[in-house]
Amino acid sequence: MTTIPKQAQLLRIFIGENDRAEDRPLYEAIVLKAREMQLAGATVMRGAVGFGRSSRLHTTKIMRLSEDLPLVIEIVDSEDKIAAFLPVLDTMMSSGLVTLEKVQVLQYGESGG
Repeated sequence: MTTIPKQAQLLRIFIGENDRAEDRPLYEAIVLKAREMQLAGATVMRGAVGFGRSSRLHTTKIMRLSEDLPLVIEIVDSEDKIAAFLPVLDTMMSSGLVTLEKVQVLQYGESGG
């Protein structure tokens, strides 16, 4: 069973829905690689509207098909495991934003009882 220390790190990755890693969507490739490297977990969230470095607005507004919506991937684990994942992530990404912050883990998994 995987555990996370109380003092951990949050890796947050901002990419576009259309970003790719070879033959699959980048968000999927990142999550699968995190799983392969036995990180505690990963969550992908789709944004309704956003913009990045290009200042191009990505939105789900009326009368427009969603085009390259913003995605955020969050991964929380120990500092060591996140540090080992960062070089791998770097080889997968050609654009986007990656942030890292310290977090306090209050609960992971089922509560005791």
